[in-house]
Amino acid sequence: MIGATTPAEERLIALVAAAARGPKRDGLFALWLVVRAAEGVLPPRPVSGKNHRRRLQALQARLASLALPAPLKRAVVAARDHLEPGTPTVAALVLSQLVAPAREVLGAEAGDAVAVAVRAARLHL
Repeated sequence: MIGATTPAEERLIALVAAAARGPKRDGLFALWLVVRAAEGVLPPRPVSGKNHRRRLQALQARLASLALPAPLKRAVVAARDHLEPGTPTVAALVLSQLVAPAREVLGAEAGDAVAVAVRAARLHL
């Protein structure tokens, strides 16, 4: 199924749905967007280079309007910048670097969701 979500995305979507409006919800949403962009370049069905660039452009535009806690904002902006090459190796690295800020700012469940994405990414390397 082409539009299927990954286990990490499903966890993050559930956390976004359960969160009250505010910086935490915005942070979970931003985290989901970054995870989606990173997992999009992973096998078995990576998005095309053109679609990856479009996702990154949309991510950048969306991040500008979100109220994010400073440590998380730095982490997701850096992640977006590092995802430019669009390789599975870079995606795995970016995801692994998001675990700590997600856990610190958004809680253990958010960090665990990103850790699920890291494990899945490493399987594709």
